[in-house]
Amino acid sequence: MGPSENLTYREALAELQAIVQELEDGMVDIDLLVEKVRRASFLCQFLRQKLRTTEEEVQKILQETEHLTPEQ
Repeated sequence: MGPSENLTYREALAELQAIVQELEDGMVDIDLLVEKVRRASFLCQFLRQKLRTTEEEVQKILQETEHLTPEQ
């Protein structure tokens, strides 16, 4: 999977957790170690950005709704 793929937050988190588990269990072949660490780094960045973007969108929505007055 390449960096431009369309991942959901849940998919990225599950993949990252699987990589971490492989690393913790010592199940990663030394020839794949750099690739796994690089992928884990990408997933961490993706997850952080997704959280940041979601938080900004939620804040924007909340600010917009504060300016609405209830209809009578």
